[in-house]
Amino acid sequence: MAESPESGTPAWRDVFGFEEPYDNQADAIESALNAGRSRGFLAMEGPCGTGKTMAALTAGATLVREGDYDRILVVTPVKQQRRQFVSDLRQLNAGLREPLPGIALVGKRDLCPYGREDVFPPDVGVQDRCEDLRENTAELVESDGRSDDHPVAEAAVSPKIDDVWWDPQVASDLAKAARPGGIGQQAVAGALSTAGAESPYRRTQPTAPEDIGGEDPPLYCPFEADWFARNKGSPIGFDAGAESVVTAEEYLPGAVERGTCPHRAMKVLTEAAEVVIGNYNHLFDPNSRPLIESILDDQTFVIVDEAHRLEGRVRDLLSDRLGRQTIVQARNDCHQLLSRARQSADHKREVRARLADHDVPLDIVDRARDFFDDLLGWLDDRVAEYLDEEVGRAWRTDESLMPERDLEIPLRDPETPEPDELTRWAERAGYDGGFWRELDTVGLAVEETLEALEISRTPVVAAAGVIARRWWETDHATTFREIELEHAPRDDQRIEGWRSTYTAGLTLFDCLPAEPLARIFDDVGGGVLMSATLSPLSVFTRVAGLDTVAEGDRNGGGADREEHDEGRPVLTRSYGLSFPPANRASWIVDATPFTARNRGDPESMDPLGEAWNPTRDEYAHVLRALARNPGNVLIAMPNYREATWAGAYLDTAVEKPILVDESSSSEATEELKRDFFVGEGKVLVTSTRGTLTEGVDYDGAKLRATAVVGVPLVNIGSPRVRAVKRAYGDVFGEEHAFEYALTIPAVRRARQAIGRVIRGADEVGVRALVGARYTPDARHSVYGYLSPAEHEEFVTMSPEFLPDQIERFWTDR
Repeated sequence: MAESPESGTPAWRDVFGFEEPYDNQADAIESALNAGRSRGFLAMEGPCGTGKTMAALTAGATLVREGDYDRILVVTPVKQQRRQFVSDLRQLNAGLREPLPGIALVGKRDLCPYGREDVFPPDVGVQDRCEDLRENTAELVESDGRSDDHPVAEAAVSPKIDDVWWDPQVASDLAKAARPGGIGQQAVAGALSTAGAESPYRRTQPTAPEDIGGEDPPLYCPFEADWFARNKGSPIGFDAGAESVVTAEEYLPGAVERGTCPHRAMKVLTEAAEVVIGNYNHLFDPNSRPLIESILDDQTFVIVDEAHRLEGRVRDLLSDRLGRQTIVQARNDCHQLLSRARQSADHKREVRARLADHDVPLDIVDRARDFFDDLLGWLDDRVAEYLDEEVGRAWRTDESLMPERDLEIPLRDPETPEPDELTRWAERAGYDGGFWRELDTVGLAVEETLEALEISRTPVVAAAGVIARRWWETDHATTFREIELEHAPRDDQRIEGWRSTYTAGLTLFDCLPAEPLARIFDDVGGGVLMSATLSPLSVFTRVAGLDTVAEGDRNGGGADREEHDEGRPVLTRSYGLSFPPANRASWIVDATPFTARNRGDPESMDPLGEAWNPTRDEYAHVLRALARNPGNVLIAMPNYREATWAGAYLDTAVEKPILVDESSSSEATEELKRDFFVGEGKVLVTSTRGTLTEGVDYDGAKLRATAVVGVPLVNIGSPRVRAVKRAYGDVFGEEHAFEYALTIPAVRRARQAIGRVIRGADEVGVRALVGARYTPDARHSVYGYLSPAEHEEFVTMSPEFLPDQIERFWTDR
């Protein structure tokens, strides 16, 4: 254990942001330090009150101060948690003589001044328009060999630059040319303002002056030009934020006022920071990772928060979807270029010359157009065939017969890893692997030619080509291919058939994120993965790729990193609630398992109980007892259909306002949550798999009791879920497939829900897991997936004792 030479105390105490650590917090810090110093990882489970955020930051800051690492990277999928990391980092920095400069990241769309103020044309996306303006600006400021003695605008943070290929003076001239009232005049009518800050530029996007842009000057971005004028520096420093931690609240208006691109300023600060706080996309999404690619190395200590979400979120990020409309547009992109080539011999030579820069002949573009056209025909026919099988051919004349829900059309047997229907069709049609693999190159050539010839502003064929290549090249065991029909009815009379009801797309679904996660973790020096619900930790380390990292490089992927070839240590820790045990009652209610077979169809059963079977009648009594807890009560049912039944029953059974959640928009959910928080003494019924059971802070008196009814398994009949189960069986063993892929994630959802109750040392409440499967000796018991602390705390009781136990608990308060 490293100690402070002055006091003999652990070195981390000089960094820790408070006077004394919580129970278990010191052990968490020491464990994270042990993992980091050995270039390994810590998987840490700790409920609210453990102090996980400060513990992980303290360990990381100590490692940075001691020279083991250069920086800390924090990723969390929850906005509230990102704010918590900012707050705790500022608290930590407040006690340091030399604070750790930190930055919190946001997306480009939240930072672009033109995009924020809807200045871009309505038919152009912010991302595409921004990239176009960046390219134009770069071409305008490219140095022509003139003197390098041009003045450079002041920058608070400047990157290390090896090769200056641009002219800072030209960049400065471009920035000045965009000012609305002359050089140096800042506060003028018509200036672009955003985030409460006024920029030095006029609201409209400027065109380059003729002496810089030539006879046909392009549009450019003055914010980008100013960044070049500062030699790619940021006018905003870390001192702009409290305790040397900057967020978008500081660097967005600060950059706008100084006329520099806020996104560029954020990237400069990111590369200079010692603590970077972002979301999962920044680390795990291949499309977002370039922002932080330069800091992903073995000198980076990673903190992954809310790690119980890791599998699901990364699975979604690694999956691809090629929508029907994108296929239409990709075909049209190719057709537009072919039409241009057919207009004249000169046009054909011009198009061929542009394509030749990419080694793409014109006839390949013709074949790509035919492919996308044939693909559309195949897709439409396959959807119609599926609907014929599902509802009969009558849907063709009566659209009301089509199911009012999202649909999956599997393109192979989910249980059998084999080539899918689309791949087999393509081979029969003459579109072999060689053709699929070059579609991304063809797409890029078409797009750049269309843009250079100003034929199309928003081509998509390159993106379609990338997905097509991946469709062909990824294996059939860890990825699953299907047609996804999103239920999205439209009133447009021009759209006929099934397309008036569904939006179709080809989906390439990633079933097994463990392997890509292992590659990502092997690229960094070490870190902490933490959550309140990771048990069983031995399973989590397997499915999150940590065991692969521990085993070392077996496939040659890390040949350039010899220190990792023999594996890296993976530590695990699990902590219980540190709040007073007397303030909470924790029960497992041993009721008949609440399975679909036992409970029957809720929609066929009257809320008053006239047609209930014994299982549903038993649960009605349990729900009534739970709802009568004083204060607000949250009841989480296995799905929204059951939530509707429970809400209808409780509305007749208890004298409390009953709020029923349903699958709806985020706005409706937020309104429901606000209604629940106003006053006390309400019952909110929802699905355990909904958004109100996780990531919501029911602090103070907002919640007095939570009950989870049944084990919230996903629809195990879904082709996608079956494919995931098969992939897990192939890698982790068939005997573990259902457990790893379905049961454990479901129990984690249940544990997240009951964790909403006790959020502070003075809070009092009831936690209940309802159903025999939560008991230790039941058939298909999930008791083993609870944490060690929950095993100690949760007491099993029969349903008939529940009302008396609830009354006794609250009487004793």
